[in-house]
Amino acid sequence: MHNKLARTTVLAPAALMLILLAGCSSIKVDKLWPFDDNSDSARTRLPANTTLYQCAGGKHFHLRIVDNGSSAWLIYPDREVSLTKAATGSRYSNGIAVLEINGNDATLTDGTTITYTDCKAAAK
Repeated sequence: MHNKLARTTVLAPAALMLILLAGCSSIKVDKLWPFDDNSDSARTRLPANTTLYQCAGGKHFHLRIVDNGSSAWLIYPDREVSLTKAATGSRYSNGIAVLEINGNDATLTDGTTITYTDCKAAAK
């Protein structure tokens, strides 16, 4: 008897919540999740001063140069990576990813499987 009462006490509020949410057709349940909802609006929230690089094969990434040029923040569509500037030139790396910038052109390799070639900085 006690077990049945405990289940009823727990399940009744949950069932009521589902009924109320189902009745609110203007509320999209998938929009209640505040984290990555795979929508375009979730991916457009970029830090200030980022540059979009569009590459061969439809690939792209955003780049933000920080700390007076001594490091770069690489923003992929699905993650972010910090890179440190090499002693000379316009090369940034974290030991795995390597970004080389030459004016508005860039090449990016990240490990052995990710390669972004023929990247061009998009006009702002």
